[in-house]
Amino acid sequence: MNLQGPAARYKHDDHDIQNVNEAFHAKITRGQKIADTIARVVGSWPFIIIQSIILISWMAFNSFLAYEYATNGSYFDAWDPYPFILLNLVLSFQAAYTGPIVMMSQNRQTAKDRLTAELDSRLNKKAEEEIRIIMEHLVYQDELIWKIIREHEASK
Repeated sequence: MNLQGPAARYKHDDHDIQNVNEAFHAKITRGQKIADTIARVVGSWPFIIIQSIILISWMAFNSFLAYEYATNGSYFDAWDPYPFILLNLVLSFQAAYTGPIVMMSQNRQTAKDRLTAELDSRLNKKAEEEIRIIMEHLVYQDELIWKIIREHEASK
């Protein structure tokens, strides 16, 4: 009588579980680290708040200097009077550089998500195979138990 069921014959020696964060962090270049840091900073509320304060201060101070110069002929002339062309240039310059940097970071995140999905798929296939073996082993055990019960009843 064979007492080894499907679970006893199953070999699961290729458990290659990887941490996606560690795998990606090991391959990341200095430029990618910088892009991730910039994307993290630019996409935060403190950045939005600080930038808003700077923009409002810039416009208020230049408007004040332009008004003072127009009314009193004061010594200081506004360096960027309304319509704030220099401010538009600075913001365009900022957008021209932060846009591609954020896109680089997003592309890396997409690649990381793709790797995560691939590893999840492999792990799910392995888990499905192991569950199938367990279910076959349970059926095998049920057959053995019924065989023992029938033998016990026949010996009475």
